[in-house]
Amino acid sequence: MHGFIKTTITLLIATSTALALAAATAFAQEPGSAQSTAETLTLEQAIIIALKENRSGKNARLEVGKAQDQTAAARTRRLPNFKLTSSISQPLSTFGTTFEKGAFGTYSGIGPVPSEDTVIQSSKTPTAVVVGQITQPVTQLHRINLQIKQLEKANEISQAQLSAKEQAIVNDVKHAYYAILQTQGSFEAAEANIKLYRELDRVTGEYVLQQVVLKTEHMDVQTKLARADYEVLTLANQLASQKEQLNNLLGRDVTTDFRVSDAAETAQVMMRETDLAQARERALAQRPEIREAQLRIDQAKLEKRIKKSEFIPDVSLTVNYASTFSSTNFLPRSLSGVGIQVEWEAFDWGRRKREIAEKQRSISQADNSLLETQSQVLMEVNSRYRRVQEACQLLRIARLAQTAARANVQIATYKYRLEAVLLKDVLMAQTVLADSNNEYQKALLSFWTAKADFEKAMGENQ
Repeated sequence: MHGFIKTTITLLIATSTALALAAATAFAQEPGSAQSTAETLTLEQAIIIALKENRSGKNARLEVGKAQDQTAAARTRRLPNFKLTSSISQPLSTFGTTFEKGAFGTYSGIGPVPSEDTVIQSSKTPTAVVVGQITQPVTQLHRINLQIKQLEKANEISQAQLSAKEQAIVNDVKHAYYAILQTQGSFEAAEANIKLYRELDRVTGEYVLQQVVLKTEHMDVQTKLARADYEVLTLANQLASQKEQLNNLLGRDVTTDFRVSDAAETAQVMMRETDLAQARERALAQRPEIREAQLRIDQAKLEKRIKKSEFIPDVSLTVNYASTFSSTNFLPRSLSGVGIQVEWEAFDWGRRKREIAEKQRSISQADNSLLETQSQVLMEVNSRYRRVQEACQLLRIARLAQTAARANVQIATYKYRLEAVLLKDVLMAQTVLADSNNEYQKALLSFWTAKADFEKAMGENQ
């Protein structure tokens, strides 16, 4: 019986060691689900789906489309303006107009016109007037072109905001993806612990029957098993919530089932070799916040030029046509003409000068915002770079601890076969290995999270 128990415990140690080493990989599905029915979602696929289907990203693209529509609409203001006005009126009362004798002069041969006092009485029949006008801006074209340029800058700002939104979406997807990996790794380790405690519970139960160990020791094992069951349940619920959050980021049904590629596979993607100086240069060149600040400076300068253009009189070429429809022939049936229309506010009490001064202050504010944005970007790059360095060092420490713990388990197992150590020593070494595997996985995922933040700080959108 003693040989049987020893063989069983040896198999237990070997099995639990393999399971603990597997804790470095992510558990790719929820308990009870069919693994073959769930899709495998890689990080690259998740990013592609999110950039296409994320709802906030779609709204940002719609904002770009709205800005483009506004620019296209503003361009039509350079073309002739066709305006048609019609009016139909029904007189409620009549009125008479008196023309005194000779009101239009006295001519030889015919005498005064009219020859006597004459009263012309209006009628109550409806009267219609149609007026058509074609106006072509001339001097206003300068201001209109400036306004179009301003809208084009607004369109570019929308593009920059879209890039910033996409970068934020990519970063959120990476964080959510890595969080799932971390939870799945913890879930796998917790399941390994359950198998370990169940086997330990069985062996300890046999020891109790043989009166080798006390009943209280068996109860301690059962308590640890119950706690491990609770931990698995908690991690399963957390994993389900994290998958729902990632599905929501991807813009799809939150109940969509999927599996993520394991941590070992993800870790094969190596970080690009770069130094801090290069990272700063790339951030200043790629960050959409800096591009947006620069565009706002251009926009403020255009606003100032637009305000200055108001000093120029508005001159337009006009073509007018008017037609009347009434029962009397006293009014002309139609009138037409070509002319020049001029509008100019000659005196404004200094209002436009004050408005120009206000626009100049807006330019100064935009300049300050650009400098502040550049400083914030550089500080963020520096901070993220240092965080990556720390995560790399922590990962190196966790790897060394994992290697040492694995060696200790092998040594303890070998000594146990020689009856040089007790079972509790082997289990303690196994526990240390499980903890070191868990810490290594956390360090690995912490590194990838820091890397994702560093790439976002540099303006990367993938």
